Amino acid sequence: MSEWQVGVLGVILLFVLMALRMHIGIAMGIVAFLGIAILNGLQSAFGILAHTAFINTSSYMLAIIPMFMLMGEFANVSGLIHEAYRTIYKWLGHLPGGLGMAAIGGCAAFAAVCGSSSATAVIMVAVSLPEMRERNYWPGLAVGSLAAGGTLGILIPPSAAFVLYGIITEQSIGELFIAGIVPGILLTVLFWVSIYIMCRRNPALGPTGPKFSWQERLISLKDFWAVAVLFGIVMGGIYAGVFTPTEAAGVGVFAAFIIALIRGRVTRANMSTSLLNSLKATGMVFVMIVGAMLFNSFLTISGLTRGLAELVTGLPLPPILIMVTILLMYLILGCFMDAWAMLLIVVPIMFPIILNLGFDPIWFGVISVIMMEMGLITPPVGMNIFIMAGMARDIPLTTMFKGITPFIIALAVCVILMLLFPQIALFLPALLR
Repeated sequence: MSEWQVGVLGVILLFVLMALRMHIGIAMGIVAFLGIAILNGLQSAFGILAHTAFINTSSYMLAIIPMFMLMGEFANVSGLIHEAYRTIYKWLGHLPGGLGMAAIGGCAAFAAVCGSSSATAVIMVAVSLPEMRERNYWPGLAVGSLAAGGTLGILIPPSAAFVLYGIITEQSIGELFIAGIVPGILLTVLFWVSIYIMCRRNPALGPTGPKFSWQERLISLKDFWAVAVLFGIVMGGIYAGVFTPTEAAGVGVFAAFIIALIRGRVTRANMSTSLLNSLKATGMVFVMIVGAMLFNSFLTISGLTRGLAELVTGLPLPPILIMVTILLMYLILGCFMDAWAMLLIVVPIMFPIILNLGFDPIWFGVISVIMMEMGLITPPVGMNIFIMAGMARDIPLTTMFKGITPFIIALAVCVILMLLFPQIALFLPALLR
């Protein structure tokens, strides 16, 4: 077999292992090791495995992942998400579907101090779902808004998805973080508009709540200070050039701990749980990183990425049409693949094509993360939907998928706007250069 044929068989084997429910990082590592052994010999495969595992797990830059995970845990212990949710509800609760809007806003606020989509979704379910049930919200809207809001955790910085993309493609993590701010705000607004339109057309889906006075709304902003401080320290420090992203993560953890300490939430049990949860999440991400980098090496050795890039860029099509085709492929894969698998498998293959077509790699990183978000809520493999199913067992999956449809449309609108106006993501990073 030729080298590129070995590469194609490796990709097929990877999909088979994933279909058998093997962990994505382990599956990529096994396929890559076998492929490199076939192409370059067993000794080379062991050498690349050892080098890849050591270099990536000992990287100073990767300290950003456990730090941001821990910052999110401390922020949760401090009760920040509950307070942010209450504040936003006082401003939007009187609108049709106001409680769902508040849930989206709470997710966005927590995303600003936590880089995990699943963690954002899980916490917001506990905070918001009982109240939406009490107010007789349609279960599809209640669960759909929480599942969609949870996806904001990987777009609004700090984001573990941007960290992984930056490592795989060797792009600036700081620029990726900054690039995600405006698209994150835009997507939050699009989710709000989706809820408003649904409940305006059918008020029974999401009844309006009480209207608070301007004085009550302004007073409620005092509960938002901790989220604003954490986000300001981390992103403001990166944007101003005071911190590197890794240093900002460490400062953020310290600030989140101090806030929890001031509020009297620092207990042995809370700290133990926070550290353990961060350790588990970090271990999972590190296995994915090593597997992805090893798989990337295999694709490079096989020549598959180079050959595919030359083939696609040689097509007699305008670059924007090729980009639309790539995004449609993302959409189809998102229906059957885990969102993280999409990022770790597709990006190494498509990134050389993107560069050859002349697209900005930071812009493509934001687009890729938005497509990941879509993958988290599209049937039949939508991770956030299955999280909802596990926490709200009385709501049928069919109802959940019906409720999530308007939010998938909102994500599609966001992608279209990003295609038409790339500066939505690029104008803030441009100020850093």
